[in-house]
Amino acid sequence: MRKPEIGFLDYNVSTRRQVLLAAALAAGGLGAAKSAAAPENSTPGAAAGAGISHRAASIHQEPVFPASRKRLYEALTDAEQFDQVVQLSGAMQGLKSKVPTAIDAAPGGAFSLFGGYVSGRQIELAPDQLIVQAWRAGSWGAGLYSIVRFALVENGGGSKIIFDHVGFPNDQAEHLAAGWQANYWMPLAKLLSP
Repeated sequence: MRKPEIGFLDYNVSTRRQVLLAAALAAGGLGAAKSAAAPENSTPGAAAGAGISHRAASIHQEPVFPASRKRLYEALTDAEQFDQVVQLSGAMQGLKSKVPTAIDAAPGGAFSLFGGYVSGRQIELAPDQLIVQAWRAGSWGAGLYSIVRFALVENGGGSKIIFDHVGFPNDQAEHLAAGWQANYWMPLAKLLSP
C-alpha cells in the first residue's frame, strides 16, 4: 500500500525517537511571542532574560459521544471514516480541493485532512485510549506546528474525549476553539449517533 505524500516531513523518518524529537522541537517554538532580549550583562537563565513566555494560549474541551472508545478511535484514525466527518462538517462545501483525506494510523505516520488544509504527524497512538499529533493549519507560517492530544475515556454508555491543543499562534485561539466544535465534535457526534 502506497503511503500518502504529505509535505512537512519525509516518510524516511526512521525512528519514533526522531519523530518525538521533531514534535518536541516544533512545540517548543510554536506560538510563543518573541520576548525582549535579555540585557547583555544579565546572567544566563536569570528570570528577566530567561525567555519564558506566560502568554501562550491553549484549548481544553471535553466533548461526549454516544459511542465506545474503540468506535471513536477508529473514526479519528481511519481515513474513510474521517472523510465522513469532513463531509458532515460542511467545511469543504464550495471548495474545489482534490486532496483526499489521508491518515497513516501508525506512530510517525502523516495525515492530511480537510482537503489538505490540516496536516501533521501521529506522535503517539494507544488504540482506543490516546492520540497525540503534531498538527497544523495550512494558513500558518512555514514550520509552525501545534500539539493536539485526544485522551479517550469511558463516559456512562458512551465515551468522552479529554482534548487539549497547545502551541498554536495565540491569535488563532478563538478560531481554533470554534473550529474543533464545528468541524470535529459536532460531525463526529452525527457520525457516531445510533
